Amino acid sequence: MKSILKIMGALLFTALVITSCSKDTDPADRDIFAGTFRGKIGYTDAEKNISQDNGSVFVTKIDTRYDFRFSDGIPDLTGVQFERKDDNTLVSVGSAGTGLITINKDRLVIGFTRDGRSWSADCGR
Repeated sequence: MKSILKIMGALLFTALVITSCSKDTDPADRDIFAGTFRGKIGYTDAEKNISQDNGSVFVTKIDTRYDFRFSDGIPDLTGVQFERKDDNTLVSVGSAGTGLITINKDRLVIGFTRDGRSWSADCGR
């Protein structure tokens, strides 16, 4: 019985993620969101300086927490909290770093620094 419940839970989660992956889906409108944005990405720390014109960022959202998984060896940016603005754009808030991250259904822009590391992105869907 437990294995059936686990399978059903996994199927339900998968269905939710698939429905929230549409390019017309705005992250602000969903409690669960997953989508890929493509474009220029970058990362800098004391040892690395990575820049890619054709990179990607896979974004996941659960409630108000966002995780950004970058391509090209760029470390993930996780645990970012957002608040919704009037124009259906989300802007990062909280003390988890400084800078600005905006995301909507069409665009992801990141200029963010945390613990001496900096991430950047200018991507579309």
